[in-house]
Amino acid sequence: MIRAVIFDLDGTLVDTEPLHYAAFNEVLRADAIEIGFEDYTARLIGLNDRDCFATVLRENRGDAGEQHVAELIARKTAVYQAIIGERDVLYPGAEKFVRDFAQRFPLMIATGTLRAEAEAILRRGGLRELFLDVIAAEDVERGKPEPDGFIAALGRIGSLLRPRDPVLADECLVVEDTQAGIEAAHRAGMKVLALCHMAPESELASADVVRRSISNLDLDDVIHAFRGR
Repeated sequence: MIRAVIFDLDGTLVDTEPLHYAAFNEVLRADAIEIGFEDYTARLIGLNDRDCFATVLRENRGDAGEQHVAELIARKTAVYQAIIGERDVLYPGAEKFVRDFAQRFPLMIATGTLRAEAEAILRRGGLRELFLDVIAAEDVERGKPEPDGFIAALGRIGSLLRPRDPVLADECLVVEDTQAGIEAAHRAGMKVLALCHMAPESELASADVVRRSISNLDLDDVIHAFRGR
């Protein structure tokens, strides 16, 4: 039985992964590094900024020290926020799908993006009030595929909503778009609906249920697909 839903943000509700990619490359050019888009989507998508920068720098024999990575994150944040500006980045159908879920379940966001970025995007899209809270990159020590973000989200649901009748991990549905996110959710003991926004179905086959996109998704169909799982 599903009692709570945890959404990823980038690539799941909002079409921002190409914008993150552009911001990463703009910042990394100062280190004479360029990421290919196919490489980014195949290996790096789903990682938080810290892990993405550290991975790329190590692979290119760059300075992957904590201070340099922190400087790159700050520069990338400024570039990314300038790119998104006032853009409408919600996927078609995302607002309706979230609102339908919000009528029946408590909702959380668990994202590898920074809190300021997540909050700005959700408020601009008129969705922030539908979520109990946001677990962002700053809130956990380890990003996806580690389960920390989803475990933190479950704990937040319990503290805010159900202290006497806690939601269990296997009663949480996670909505994701990356293999790293699927792995993280399963390691947290949760079920996963994967959306093929940034990866083909074959790469997301480990999810419990896979759908092509969030557009025109029917809530009752999704719930039915998880019955008995």
